Amino acid sequence: MKRLLVAVFLLTLAVPAPAAAARPKVLAIHFKADVNPVTQDWLNHQLTHAQDNGYSAAAIVLDTPGGLAESMRKIVERELSLRIPVIVWVGPNGARAASAGVWIAQAADLLAMAPQTNIGSSTPINSNGQNIDSDLRRKVVNDAAASLRGLAESHGRNAQWADAAVRKASNLDAKEALEQNVIDMIAPTLPALLNKADGYVTVPRHFTLHTKNAEIDEVSPGFLTRFLSTLIDPNIVGLLFLAGLAGLGFELFHPGVVIPGAFGAICMLCALFGFSVLPLSWGGLMLVLLGAALLVVDAHVPTHGALTLSGLVAIGVGLVTLFHKAPAPYHTSIPLVVTVTALLGGFWALAIAKAVAVRRQPASVGPQQIVGMEGVVRGDGQVFVHGELWRARSTDSLHAGERVRVAALDGLTLDVHRIDA
Repeated sequence: MKRLLVAVFLLTLAVPAPAAAARPKVLAIHFKADVNPVTQDWLNHQLTHAQDNGYSAAAIVLDTPGGLAESMRKIVERELSLRIPVIVWVGPNGARAASAGVWIAQAADLLAMAPQTNIGSSTPINSNGQNIDSDLRRKVVNDAAASLRGLAESHGRNAQWADAAVRKASNLDAKEALEQNVIDMIAPTLPALLNKADGYVTVPRHFTLHTKNAEIDEVSPGFLTRFLSTLIDPNIVGLLFLAGLAGLGFELFHPGVVIPGAFGAICMLCALFGFSVLPLSWGGLMLVLLGAALLVVDAHVPTHGALTLSGLVAIGVGLVTLFHKAPAPYHTSIPLVVTVTALLGGFWALAIAKAVAVRRQPASVGPQQIVGMEGVVRGDGQVFVHGELWRARSTDSLHAGERVRVAALDGLTLDVHRIDA
């Protein structure tokens, strides 16, 4: 009997104890940016990374004024197709989920807000930040309202408010949003939210969240993402395009300088990146090119500034209309365009005035300019002046190596005298 008990005891020691449950991991994706193709690619990449690397959930820390509808749709599609739960926390305090950000928030399996945040104002507007007119407005608003209502209703949230957010630009703070079933929870921090949400069952995909004491890995947009996102600012794209034209034009008319051409090429490539992302107006682009061409022509043809004025008007109108098809906030600043064209006009007027003044100066080239120059006697009645050999005559006795000054020019003969005479 004793032997049996000892055997059981030893067997118990040999069997390993059950491993402690692995600590859950959550990827916190900090999205404090406009919604555009660059930030959309980055966010979707991070969501995929969370799914493919064993994270229990992906948490989007959201603070956005909105952005492009097409980019927003691609983010929503990725959220809805992810095989792990997506949590959106509008935070920290002072953050907002506005416009396109409301769709990103409502597509989440769990939607929460920090106490001092707000959500809403999702009415579609045109590229000038104004209301869309007439039948087009009804079409766009109805489409947006149906889309947001569907997201809210499918996740068990307030579809009526979603409709009002689009049609009436309704906006709620965190407390109001929770009371009206627009969000699921309020939490002051992301760790507090993850602890509070542990065991929560999502609608409609029925994920059970395991996020208590989760290990949080945080990611934010890197330098390249921020840089590329900056490059698609319509104001910057327009300035880069003008700088590219100026640099390449200078290199074309002054070959071999290199630096302006290289700088212009870099600016042009950056501008072309912006053109490839934003909806470009070809009419606006042609006006800018026409304006630049008129400025160049006026520098070579005496038109008393008429072509310069026409070119500046064309450039100004072209820059304003370059991205008029893009939604807000991706539109060109009219004060900036007026300032740029005024500065460009002033610089061009100064450059042309200098060029005209140079043209009116009397010619200072030719044989007569040699009078008054110094030279060296070379013997055999010749002097070396200004890099050339001339016949010389003088009342002085000249010897090789003596320095002389030219007094007059008579055909191909110089009248000279010794400098020390």
